[in-house]
Amino acid sequence: MRNRLIYCDTFGDPKEVLKIKEKEIAPPEAGEVLVRMLARPINPSDLIPVRGSYSHRIPLPYIPGYEGVGVVEDVGDNVGAELIGKRVLPLRGEGTWQDFVRVPAEFAVPVPESIHTNTAAQLYINPVTAWVTMTEVLQLRPGSVLLVNACGSAIGHLYAQFARVLNVRLIAVVRNGKHTQKLLNLGASEVVDTSSQSLFEVVMEKTNEKGADAAIDSLGGSAGSDLAGCLRSQGYFLSIGLLSGQQTNWGAFADKVQMNIFHLRHWNRKVSPAEWHNIFLQIIGFVEKKRIRIGLTKTEYDFETIHQALTAVSDGRRGKVLLTN
Repeated sequence: MRNRLIYCDTFGDPKEVLKIKEKEIAPPEAGEVLVRMLARPINPSDLIPVRGSYSHRIPLPYIPGYEGVGVVEDVGDNVGAELIGKRVLPLRGEGTWQDFVRVPAEFAVPVPESIHTNTAAQLYINPVTAWVTMTEVLQLRPGSVLLVNACGSAIGHLYAQFARVLNVRLIAVVRNGKHTQKLLNLGASEVVDTSSQSLFEVVMEKTNEKGADAAIDSLGGSAGSDLAGCLRSQGYFLSIGLLSGQQTNWGAFADKVQMNIFHLRHWNRKVSPAEWHNIFLQIIGFVEKKRIRIGLTKTEYDFETIHQALTAVSDGRRGKVLLTN
């Protein structure tokens, strides 16, 4: 069998450097499964390495894709044949932007039939990041006040839903009022539109001048500084992204709040396979019980139309773009 894959052999604009080629499928090695991919989303985190941000640790040629879902086609030695034909999340192996992916069997996450393929394809990056940062890193308790910016995004919507699950008071920060009602419906306690409201004034009013207990920043730069300035003394500031392309001035807050960075790949390295699967069991359980809903699919594209898919990602409309077979 032949395997189509999307790759780059130089870093740059994804629309310019991503190519498609075919090669023979390598059989799974001992402890691996071979997965025929069904769907994988195009996330910002998939495109950042293509642009060269991590060129110091990513060898070329590079196959993008951190998440997705597929069906086990074959297994290597020491892997039970009962996995063949099962849908799994083939994570922490090869890049998912190809027809077939080899992945360590211990990290392949089974997906119940009750979960739609397009939903299953999005169960990793955003849900795991949101759940782990709230429960393990920040260890939020019922009644904790959490600030999260860029809440109009897919992960922002998950933070709102998990806030309801955990009984956390989420103050969702947006730069456009169109997201307000949606976030309140999902579970946010307050929504601050910084285009028309003072974040600091709203947070102080809602916390009796104490400040928030924790903040999660996806933007960096001045937006990150604004979040940090709304924390109580020794509150916890956590950076999970740098969408603005600018660093927050951490030195200005070092003596006032606790500051840290969360990288999902670092968390991956330290958790055991059992802990890894337990996180997914929790998230899958929330989805099955409809306690959380994963972002809606905007459009599906086949491999051969990857450049049209990239255009759809950049057009600014809401919804997730999926690469399907």
